[in-house]
Amino acid sequence: MSKKIDLSVIGWREWVALPDLKIDQIKCKVDTGAKTSALHAYFIEPFKKSGCEYVRFGMHPVQKNSDTEVICTSKVHDQREITDSGGHREKRYVILTTIKLGQHNWQAEVTLTDRETMLFRMLLGRDAIKNQFIVNPARSYLIGKKRKKKG
Repeated sequence: MSKKIDLSVIGWREWVALPDLKIDQIKCKVDTGAKTSALHAYFIEPFKKSGCEYVRFGMHPVQKNSDTEVICTSKVHDQREITDSGGHREKRYVILTTIKLGQHNWQAEVTLTDRETMLFRMLLGRDAIKNQFIVNPARSYLIGKKRKKKG
């Protein structure tokens, strides 16, 4: 008899936070067809600090809005050849960052790529959600709620 695992149900799109990158909220598409998560970066500058590889990158966290920008810095976790949904191969930087979805917090690998023309600035791939969540493709925003700006 197998052990029952209680998994939280999420929708096909959710609001998440990336606290390590100082991103309070970003709408992401939960994409079980994508192995790896991806985050929008309109520029990427690699640099070294104390002998370690880092990247500085700019991102527009709000869909259809290039005015709001966040400049992020992260240690490079890896570099990999990624095949996108169109079959194009691209070498991408991979960072390890905290993802916050509702009360859930965990570390996940996220690749950096230009998603300016895409509907969602972030994809949450299956490696990031496995063993934690079940996706209901008919629902949206089951756990992650959009927070109103203070002020």
